Amino acid sequence: MRLPLLVSFLLLSAFGAQSQAFQPTEIARWQRQARQVTITRDTWGVPHVSGPTDADAVFGLLYAQCEDDFARVEANYLDALGRRAEVEGEGALYHDLRARLFMDSTQAIALYQKSPGWLRQLLMAFADGTNYYLHTHPQTKPQLLRRFQPWMPLLFSEGSIGGNISVVPVERLKAFYSPQIAPGTGWQPPQLPAREDLLDRSSLGSNGFAIGPQRSASGHPLLLINPHTSFYFRPEVQMTSRAGLNAYGAVTWGQFFIYQGFNEHCGWMHTSSYADSMDEYLETVARQPDGTFAYRYGTEQRPVRQQRVRVAYRAADGSTKFREFTTYYTHHGPVVGQQPDGKWLTVRMMDTPVAALEQSYLRTKATDYASFQEVMRLNGNASNNTVFADSKGTIAYWHGNFMPRRDPQFDWNRPVDGSNPKTEWQGLHQVEDIVQVKNPASGWLQNCNATPFTVAGPGSSPAPAAYPAYMAPDAENYRGLNAVRVLSQKAKSKFTLDTLLAAARDPHLTAFDELLPALAEAYQTVADGPDAPQGDIREATALLKAWNHNYAATSVAQTVATYWAERLQRLARPRAKPGQPLDQMAMIRFAITSTTAPEKVNALQETLDELTASFGNWRQPWGEINRFQRLTGRIDEVYDDKKPSLPVAFTSSAWGSLAAFGSRARPGTQKRYGDVGNSFVAVVEFGPRVKARSVLAGGVSGHPDSPHFTDQAPLYVQQQFKDIWFYPEDIKQHAKRTYSPGQ
Repeated sequence: MRLPLLVSFLLLSAFGAQSQAFQPTEIARWQRQARQVTITRDTWGVPHVSGPTDADAVFGLLYAQCEDDFARVEANYLDALGRRAEVEGEGALYHDLRARLFMDSTQAIALYQKSPGWLRQLLMAFADGTNYYLHTHPQTKPQLLRRFQPWMPLLFSEGSIGGNISVVPVERLKAFYSPQIAPGTGWQPPQLPAREDLLDRSSLGSNGFAIGPQRSASGHPLLLINPHTSFYFRPEVQMTSRAGLNAYGAVTWGQFFIYQGFNEHCGWMHTSSYADSMDEYLETVARQPDGTFAYRYGTEQRPVRQQRVRVAYRAADGSTKFREFTTYYTHHGPVVGQQPDGKWLTVRMMDTPVAALEQSYLRTKATDYASFQEVMRLNGNASNNTVFADSKGTIAYWHGNFMPRRDPQFDWNRPVDGSNPKTEWQGLHQVEDIVQVKNPASGWLQNCNATPFTVAGPGSSPAPAAYPAYMAPDAENYRGLNAVRVLSQKAKSKFTLDTLLAAARDPHLTAFDELLPALAEAYQTVADGPDAPQGDIREATALLKAWNHNYAATSVAQTVATYWAERLQRLARPRAKPGQPLDQMAMIRFAITSTTAPEKVNALQETLDELTASFGNWRQPWGEINRFQRLTGRIDEVYDDKKPSLPVAFTSSAWGSLAAFGSRARPGTQKRYGDVGNSFVAVVEFGPRVKARSVLAGGVSGHPDSPHFTDQAPLYVQQQFKDIWFYPEDIKQHAKRTYSPGQ
């Protein structure tokens, strides 16, 4: 239920009250709980948090997160609360409006009050641990949030890098809800991807591999955890309690559960999914004589519900101002835009944050396949696939989780007619119905944000005909092709942790297996004509022809191929028809087919000219250009060619690189610096005693003066891994500091 306008004003007052001083009674309560919690920092600064209860572990976890990077904890909640504009200014207004359209704080408070007692305890511990940090660190100056509330995680319940609402274009919202445009007149055409979105955002996603006992040298299952996110999006932690919690892995800043990780019994890896868990509806809307709106549903006219939303923003003079919006809803969901034919567009998506939080936390305490699948029955995961392995020898894969049951006669990849009752959801599919694999004959599983129908290789993967099309519209990508190739080859000899790591960093760039033959053919066509290429372009073509398509820091061919392929895509992209779907592979194939031979060759010449202008010579090894640099710890990092940086061989996953490093030149730089791709990476072996290794981009701390700001960077750029200290005796042996919160 949406809040009335009066309650909106009261809620804003409540936001202001968040800055009130902490009370002596609550400080005393926090101090008592803190004495029960132990944080041990190992040689890499990784916090191992323990306490008698799960709530104690959550309290310590949030305290430790705030120690390492409070700014990122706060930023995630500014985003979830729809309050970024209060810090960033008017430019974030519609970003905040989007958040408010789908979930507001009044709803979160009501859901918190109705939550199971065990979950309320964890939510209270989340708030208490964060607030105790602020109390004990008065030198930390929040941008806005000076008090955290236990209901806040209900606005931020999954841990995904974008979450479902991120697919709703902000510009389309702005076109519809701008006060300069009357409702029903604003239309925002589909936007072409920005240059950076086209080139380096492709490195968002993830890889997950699981190896069954029959393909493991030790006879124990193995799991690769390889999320591709913006750097520093998740640190690594361990949480333990005497109530049975013992989880290690990556936690999204500000959340109280291990998002991708393992316990002593099993491990779970999430990859971003294109399983269709949300739908757009076209609503036929008419203005009524009294100025309100109604929409057609079946044979009736239903009133469009209106809701006033007041969004605060920081004005140029530093004062706080407000913008009021009248927002609109049908029973399908909020209105998020309008089509050229005048129909309004609504979005329906998962709206069960309690189930999402329960599932996110309870999976960390699963003990085997059966208990993990039981947790999945909560249907609270709407944006991810899951790769799984357990100590009993089971490996498994689920494609998505929250999956509405729909009438298959409709094309659910496109907006459907909201006036037709047949387009309603018909409940949810049970977990057993969704696309999945358990213990495939191949002995391995992989997902790289691609189709599930190649997840276990030929003959062992699910059959598309067995499922409705909306369950898995995901396209194949070059990483997926590469993963199947690598795992099929390496499975012939049994896997160890070392060979699984070797598979995860296999250097082949599959996309160039298609791109460079097309360039060679184009070059030959031009060479046979009257204007045959001469000089440098002939040398570069020969260099590319001799290249094995493997990344390497010393490779000049990789530099030339990358800059040429990026230029070719920029040339081709505007030629796509409006609305033409172009996934990663389709975009590259479109670039090949929509450009002429002279254009391909000319793009190579322009590439050589660009490199020469930037670096003085086009013969640049890839590692000289492609760099890792962390200078300030800011969320929006800055880069400087004159300051130290490290060479990186691996590259954007757009080219099929399993290890992803999305990089680009920054304002004032010639070199390219990465900020997205491999972040936290781990491999785990589930024997009688868990063995695991990991590496984190940069380090666990966001403070430049910390020894753990970039201590893992040399390992990261070389794709080397440190041992994970999982057991108490190992943690004790490698402990650098042990303390309780507040000490």
